[in-house]
Amino acid sequence: MKADIHPKYQPVVFHDVTGDFKFLTRSTMTSREKITWEDGNEYPVVKVEISSASHPFYTGKHKIVDTAGRVDKFRKRYAK
Repeated sequence: MKADIHPKYQPVVFHDVTGDFKFLTRSTMTSREKITWEDGNEYPVVKVEISSASHPFYTGKHKIVDTAGRVDKFRKRYAK
């Protein structure tokens, strides 16, 4: 196998900016921004807009958004 072809796998903090939720995991992603974690070590932080803490499916706030009457059309068509 070739040496030095894989990206560096390191601890990274992901910050969900929508729900202000942070979690530490390992990833190949990196960032110039750093954050001091609860253990006192400094890790790169990757900001994300959505995670399991703010996603409607996982939080139980999932709703059907019907902007063009598509749900009603479907129900009329397949009502039998």
